Parts: sequence; C-alpha cells; structure tokens
Amino acid sequence: MDLLTLSLIVVYVAIFLFGFVMNRRRDQGCYVLSYECYKPSDDRKVSTQFCGDIILRNPVLGMNEYKFVLKAIVGSGIGEETYGPRSILGGSEDYTPLAEARSELSDALFDTLDGLFAKTGVSPSEIDILVVNISMFCSSPSPSSWVVNRYKMREDIKVFNLSGMGCSATLISMSLVQNLFKIHKKSLALVLSTESIGPNWYVGNEKSMMLPNVLFRCGGAAVLLTNNPSLKHKAKFKVKLLLRTHLGSNPEAFQCVEQKEDQMGRRGIQLNKTLPKAATLAFIDNLKLLAPKILPIRELLSYSIKTFIFSKTRGRGSMSTSKPKPSVNFKTGVDHFCLHAGGTAVINGVGKSLGLSNYDVEPALMTLHRFGNTSSSSVWYVLGYMEAKKRLKKCDKVLMFTFGSGFKCNSCFLEVVRDLGDGNVWEDSIDTYPRDTLVNPYAEMYKWVFEDKAPPVNN
Repeated sequence: MDLLTLSLIVVYVAIFLFGFVMNRRRDQGCYVLSYECYKPSDDRKVSTQFCGDIILRNPVLGMNEYKFVLKAIVGSGIGEETYGPRSILGGSEDYTPLAEARSELSDALFDTLDGLFAKTGVSPSEIDILVVNISMFCSSPSPSSWVVNRYKMREDIKVFNLSGMGCSATLISMSLVQNLFKIHKKSLALVLSTESIGPNWYVGNEKSMMLPNVLFRCGGAAVLLTNNPSLKHKAKFKVKLLLRTHLGSNPEAFQCVEQKEDQMGRRGIQLNKTLPKAATLAFIDNLKLLAPKILPIRELLSYSIKTFIFSKTRGRGSMSTSKPKPSVNFKTGVDHFCLHAGGTAVINGVGKSLGLSNYDVEPALMTLHRFGNTSSSSVWYVLGYMEAKKRLKKCDKVLMFTFGSGFKCNSCFLEVVRDLGDGNVWEDSIDTYPRDTLVNPYAEMYKWVFEDKAPPVNN
C-alpha cells in the first residue's frame, strides 16, 4: 500500500468519525416543543374574604397567630385571583378524602395534557417517555399510570413517577428526560408537574408550619420535549444546559423544609429558620458551576481581573476596604431570568444576588400575584408571562432557577428557537399587568392587624 492510498484512507476515516461525532451531538439535542399551564375554573378563586374566613374559623389559633398569618398574607404579594382546592373552599380543611385529592390532581394533569395535545397536534400514542412529579402525594396506581390509562398510551412507554422533590421537581424531571434522550433517539417526552394542596393543608398553630397555607396555590404544567432533529424547527426552546445542586449531606439544609407533625399530631410543611441560609449556599454553589458554562469569556476574564485586584488592595487602608466585592454580571450572557415564584422574599433575594432590575424580576412577582406559588410548575407560568408580553425573541437566552426541599437549587439554560408570543394561560389578564403588588385589598381589609386591634365584630 503506497503512501497516497494510506493518506486517503486516513482522511476518509477522519471524515467518517467527525461526521459520526457530529451526528451524535445533534441527536443528543433536547428541545421544548411546547408547554401548557393549568388554570382552574373561576369558582375556585381564593378571595380576600375567604382568606380571612379560613384563618378566623381555625379554633386553635390565638390572637398572636391570627395576626401573624394575616400579616403574612398582606405582605405575601399574592392577589385575589389565585386558585384553591375544592376541599378547602368547601370547608373540609381538617380532612380531604382520597377521592377529592385524586380529583384535584387529575384535573390539573388532564386539563394541561388536553390543551397540549390540541395545541401541538401530537397524539398520546406518539409519546415515548412520561415523567410525572407530585411531591406531596403518592398513590397506587400512581398518577403517571392515571395518565397512561386515560390516554391509552403505548405498552412500551417509559414511565416515571417522582415524589418528594419539592418545588424544584420540574427541572429534575427534565434532567431525567435529557439523560434518557442519550439512549432513546428521536423520541417524544412529556413532563407533568403539579402539587397536592388539599391533603397537605395545615390546621395547627405552629408559626413555622402556617406559611405554606399563605403561599401555595393550585396549578400545574405539561411540557413536551423531543430530541428528534426533524422536529427542532417546531420547537420553542433548545435546552442548552441543566445543572443540579444538592446539599442533602448538610444537616441544616436537609431539614430546612420538612413535612412533619406538630406536637398535637397535625401534619404540615415546616419552613425552618435555616431555610434562607440553605437556599443561599445552594444558589452560590449552582452559580459557581453555571457561570463558566454560559457567560462570555470577556466577562469571566473581567471578573477574574477585578477579583485579583480586589484581593491585592484589600486591607491597604480605609478607602480600599470600603470597596464592594466584585460580582459576575450574568446579564452579559442571559437575556431573561425565569425565577421560581416561591415568595416575594425569595424572588427579591435572588434578583438582588444577580443584580437584576425591576424589569427582570417582574415576571416572577406578577406570577406570584396572579397564581401564587404553584410549586414545581411555577417557572412555566413565569415563562408564560414573558411569552404573553412578547419579550422572547429568536436566539434570546433564558435562565431558569428553582429551589426545593432536600435542599436543592437547579438551573436550566434555554435558547429561544423562534420569536414567541402565542396565547397561553395569561391570555385573559396579561393586559392588566404589571401591577403594584404593594397596594392590595388584603392591606385594607386587615388593617386592624397593624393597628394592634381586635378583629371587627362582623368577622
């Protein structure tokens, strides 16, 4: 074999290997084709009057507990159009029958799926992978089996049912799908995210366990994903990166959000005082991994130089010690920030850490006002707000952040594949937003709380 022939063989092999590797990379792409958020019927809206009534009818609460919860409602940033479970609205917060708990969840799962299938034209029989996440509910058959049975899905569908993952579960589900896509080519996957509110309503008087009643509301989301290259032109987003941070080995972080029983055996979710610290640690750890992967080199170099200069000048006099520590500017690589609508303090805290403007945190704050904290599905309502406001343009970069018990901080980096502005769950109210959430009917109705007075007689 002469040298020319050998050289040609080497070139052909190199071209083949290059093509093989590139094809594998293309096949491993993960795209969000569409998503659908759940909007319950209007008869399930939680009014200002009802919020007060459900608290004042709790016989175990004293005046201090009344005022604590009412102040929390006033400062929560939640409006009057959020949705509650029928069992609570009907006055049976002490006990939610299993049938009602299943109804609450199946309504969310099936409504979003019906909408998603109708919007995309995808048939249930085309779904290859199904992941359902509901943190606070587990039954037999599982909710994922409810879906398979309802839509008569294929016998060979890959089905997963996740529980106990908290508000961060939707990105954990997407991470699972992304890993499965490495094995199952040209597939369609569904991620369903909702939460069980009724059976987990707390009826005791432990302050650390009363706040979830204030913040959590009914909601849900269905997300359709694919790794089929022939469908990417139909997609809304390309999933560029998913990062998960878990501090479960840290005892304080592990126990900061916990389902437990109080001293009287009343079950609820406890938000421990260590929660802010655990959230901060998980957030910082996630950012350390995230920044080098999504930010331009110029920003990373600038940060490195500023940090080096700061470390050298620190302590050389009173003027230098007053200088703020350098921070990374995430807005150099991200156009939109999709923050978990966990609460006003969470949203503003993350926004401050990232140096975000009022415009950047607006979608999360308005989602909290309109829908409340819908747990793992909340980031899809936030994304829906951005889309309804026609903020999302082709090639824009979107960064999602979610937090969950355990303690977890997860992030997802998305690229907008095409200009977006489709109708969604915000369709009937987007024109009335943004709103001033500091001015709300709760503040007027419960002003006696801040005046340190007893409740009005008519309450």
